[in-house]
Amino acid sequence: MAVNGVMVPIVMFVCVAATAILVPIARAYARRMERQPLQPSIPPELQGRLERMEQALDSIAIEVERISEGQRFTTKLLAERNTPVASGLTKPES
Repeated sequence: MAVNGVMVPIVMFVCVAATAILVPIARAYARRMERQPLQPSIPPELQGRLERMEQALDSIAIEVERISEGQRFTTKLLAERNTPVASGLTKPES
């Protein structure tokens, strides 16, 4: 396929015109995207509710940790209670 000598300047001018038109449009669109907040705004009543839920979850986590610490302590006491050394039963020396 032979390229006509007139087609090269026409294609060049079309590319220059498209670049001159599309670059400012792309820049304006990019600026518009940067200005928009990344996260949607949350209504104040929902924000307060979420904060109260977070505080409640934190207090529940603390209580669960206290319960598990108590269980570990009780398990340790029961394990020590069943050993002969803790109950004072030692082998008599011969």
